[in-house]
Amino acid sequence: MLGQNARVKTGWISLVLVGFMMLCVAFPATASDKFEKFLTQVPPSEMIAGATAYSQPSAETHTAEVLKGDEKIGYVFLNTDIVNATGYSGKPIHILISLDLEGRIQGAKLVKHSEPIVLIGIPEKRIVEFMGRYAGISVTEIVENKDDIQTVDMISGATVTILVIEDSIFRASLKVARNLGLAGLKPKVTKPKITRTINTKLTGDADWETLLGDGAVRKWRLSVGDVNEAFVEAGNAKAIAKPEPGPDSDPFIDLYVAPVSVPFIGQNLLGDAEYEHLASRLKPGQSAVLIFANGRYSFKGSGYVRGGLFERFQIIQNETSYRFRDKEHKRIGEIIADGSPKFTEIGLFLLPEDAEFNATEPWRIQLLVHRAIGPVQKTFISFETGYLLPDRFVNKVDPVITVASPSATDSERTAVEEAEEVPLWKRIWLNRIPDVVILVSALLILTGAFFFQNLVVVHPRVTSIFRKGFLLFTVLYIGFYAQAQLSVVNVFTFTNAMLTGFQWEFFLMEPMIFILWCAVAASILFWGRGPFCGWLCPFGALQELLNNIAKACRVPQIEVPWAIHERAWPIKYIIFMALFGLSIYSFAFAERLAEVEPFKTAIVLKFAREWPWVIYALTLLTIGLFIERFFCRYLCPLGAALAIPGRIRMFDWLKRYKECGSPCHRCAQECMVQAIHPEGDINPNECLYCLHCQTLYVDDHRCPVVIAKRERRERRAALSTKTNEAA
Repeated sequence: MLGQNARVKTGWISLVLVGFMMLCVAFPATASDKFEKFLTQVPPSEMIAGATAYSQPSAETHTAEVLKGDEKIGYVFLNTDIVNATGYSGKPIHILISLDLEGRIQGAKLVKHSEPIVLIGIPEKRIVEFMGRYAGISVTEIVENKDDIQTVDMISGATVTILVIEDSIFRASLKVARNLGLAGLKPKVTKPKITRTINTKLTGDADWETLLGDGAVRKWRLSVGDVNEAFVEAGNAKAIAKPEPGPDSDPFIDLYVAPVSVPFIGQNLLGDAEYEHLASRLKPGQSAVLIFANGRYSFKGSGYVRGGLFERFQIIQNETSYRFRDKEHKRIGEIIADGSPKFTEIGLFLLPEDAEFNATEPWRIQLLVHRAIGPVQKTFISFETGYLLPDRFVNKVDPVITVASPSATDSERTAVEEAEEVPLWKRIWLNRIPDVVILVSALLILTGAFFFQNLVVVHPRVTSIFRKGFLLFTVLYIGFYAQAQLSVVNVFTFTNAMLTGFQWEFFLMEPMIFILWCAVAASILFWGRGPFCGWLCPFGALQELLNNIAKACRVPQIEVPWAIHERAWPIKYIIFMALFGLSIYSFAFAERLAEVEPFKTAIVLKFAREWPWVIYALTLLTIGLFIERFFCRYLCPLGAALAIPGRIRMFDWLKRYKECGSPCHRCAQECMVQAIHPEGDINPNECLYCLHCQTLYVDDHRCPVVIAKRERRERRAALSTKTNEAA
C-alpha cells in the first residue's frame, strides 16, 4: 500500500510538471532589446568595413557614429527606432542599419525577430544574404525612384517578411539621412502652414460619375501590357518567359480607392446604414479606406486567409506604411452610389487607432504583383498610385500657435491610456476567434467520442467514417491551414523558458498551438499520448490517410516481426533523450537536429523547401505506404516525449477479455501500429487510441469471445422455442 501511495504521489507530481511542459509554443522568452544592447552584439566592422568603434548613441537622432580610430566614417541606427517594422508575426523585425557620410547604405544586420517562417523553416542565412543586396544603395536613389516601379525577387514563403525588411531599411535610411543632412538632403523643417481638417458638414447625394469625376474616388488601371512591360524592364529572364496571356490592352486590374471615413464619401459609397455602423467603430481621428477592384488580379490575395495579413498591398504616408489584418477588414457586398458598376472585390479597411495617418494629406497605395518563375519560386514587382482628398472635402484653418505646459490631467490620462492598452497576444486571439472556435469545437467533439466510446464503437462503419473524416480535418485544417503542427522543439522551448525566465505572453502568441498543447496536457491524464498522436497530429494523419489509399489500391503491407518491432520502437526514445540533452547545452543545435521530424517540410512549408528535406519527408511517407505509421512507430521524438508522461494516466478505458492473447490474437493482428503484445496487453506507450480494438471488442461477428456468447444465446433461444412448441 505504501508503494502504491508513493507511486500515485510521484505520478501527480510528474503530471503537474508535464502539464506545464506541454503548454508551450515555439516562441523564445526573451526580454525587449535596446539599441545599445544590439550595438554590443555587432562589431563595428560588420556595419562599415574598417570601422573600429561606435560613439555613444544620441537620444535626439537615435543614431550612433561609426568610427575608424578617431575619424567618423558613418552612422548606425536601429530601424524600429525610426519607422514601423511590424512583421508577419505581428512583432517588430529589428535591423541595425549603417550609412556612410555620402548617404549610402553600407550594412544591414538582422539582430532580432520573431518571424515564424524564418524560425522554423527558411534558413536565416538566406534572409541575411538577401539583405546584403542593399549595400551600396544611396538614399538619393530611394528618393529619385520612390514613385517608380520597384522589383525584388522574394524568398518563397517569406513574402511579408521581406517586404517589411526592405520597406523599413529604405524608409529608415531616408529619414535618418534627411535628419542628418546626408547626400545633400535637408531635414524636413516644420513650418507654420494651413491646418487641414475633414469637412464633416458637407452633405448631399452624388452618383458614381460625380464621385469619380471630382477625385473622391481614385481609379487606377493596370493593363496586361503594363505588367508585362514592367517584368521586361526588371530583366528577370524566367519572368519574361511567362508573360500574362491576352492582348496588351486587356485590364489586369482596375483598382479604386476612397477614404470612406470622410462622411460625404462614405455615405454615398456605403449607404447610410453601413456608414453609421462604420462611424460607430471609428475612434476620434481614425481613418478608414475602401478598396475595390475588377480584373484578373486579386488585390486581397490569399495570405490573409493563412495568417491574418493582406500581403499584396499597403498604404503609405510619409515614411510610414500600413498593412492590414483580418480584424481591420470587412467585406462589402456592393457600392451603393447610383450608376456604379459591379465589382469582384470590395474591402473596407480600418487604419490602426494609433496610426499617424491624416486623410487630408497625400498618401499612396502600393500593389504587389507576383509571377511564378518555378515550382516554388516567384518574383515580385510593386506599383504605386497616389491619392489626395479634393479641396471641397477639406476645411482650411489658419493655425493659432500656443505654448502650453503639460498638466497633471494630461499625464494622468496618458497613464490610464497606457494601462488600458490591449496586449499583442490578446489582439492576436481576437483576430483568430473563428479559428479558435472551430478548433475548440473539434476538440470537444473528439473528447465526447472518447468519453462515450462505448456508444460509438457499437457502430463500426460510423466509427470508421468519423475517424477518416477527422483525420482529413486534421491534415487540411489543423495542418495546412492553421499551421498548428506541434513539434518536439516546443518541449525544448518550454524547458529553456523555465531556465531563463518564463513569460506567458510568448506562449500565448499562437492561439492554435497553445490550445492544442492544453488539450494534449489534459488528454494525457485520461488516455495517454493516443489522442494527439492518433487523431491530432497532421503528419501522423497524413501517413494514415495515404496508407489507407495504398491499401485500397492493393499495395502489399509489411508486418514487422514482433521480435524486431519491440526492439525498434525504443529508437524514438533514444532520439528524444539525445535531443533533450542537447537542447539544454545548445538550443540552436538541438533545433537543427530536430529536423529528424519532417513536420516543417511536409506540413508547415508544404514541401516548398530544399530537395534533401523534401526527399527525406517523401521517403518516410513512401515507407508508410507499406508499413502503417512507420515514422510514428519508430522515429518520432515528439511521440516519445508524450509517451513518457503518458504512463501516469489515471484511467484504463480500453477493455479487454481474459481470452485476449490466449488463445485469441485477432486484435493484435489488426492493430495498425502493433501496440498489442502477443500476450494480449495493450502497450499505452505505443497505442494511438484509434478505437479499432474496441469495435472488435463488441462485434459479435468478428471477436471470437463475443461470437461464442452470441451463439450460446442463439442456442438457448432455439432450445427455449422448441420447449415452448412441445408444450
